[in-house]
Amino acid sequence: MSVIHRITGVYHADGGLRGELAYAMGKVRGTVHCGLCDITHRGLRPKPAWTALTTVFGSAGVPLDVVHLNERSAAVAAASHGRTPCVLAHTDTGLRLLFGPEQLDALGGDVDRFAAALRAAAHDAGLVWPRRCPGEPGEPVDRQS
Repeated sequence: MSVIHRITGVYHADGGLRGELAYAMGKVRGTVHCGLCDITHRGLRPKPAWTALTTVFGSAGVPLDVVHLNERSAAVAAASHGRTPCVLAHTDTGLRLLFGPEQLDALGGDVDRFAAALRAAAHDAGLVWPRRCPGEPGEPVDRQS
């Protein structure tokens, strides 16, 4: 079994002023879409539920970060190439794709559904949390299953 050390979400957009403006214009025109953006943001601001979720994961020892296409490390770029938006787990054995665009779209922008689906995807991939499953305080990690 491989332990999760970090979760990275990759937006299907570039960061910075130019990238953000291009995404906003494309969103208005209906020519771009990012299911991860729908989960993390409402308008220009992060959703309070998303901010709370990142705090819960961080306090459980698993930072939950998001990056834009132009902000990815080489390893994250290689693991996410052609699959954005996506969510990756950084594990003892390398990066593992947990969600691609279709899975993120299916969550309908809901932070709570994202958290539940993330826990389920990690379990299904045979991954374990370092202490307890983030989002479920007091829940022991099941290293047997």
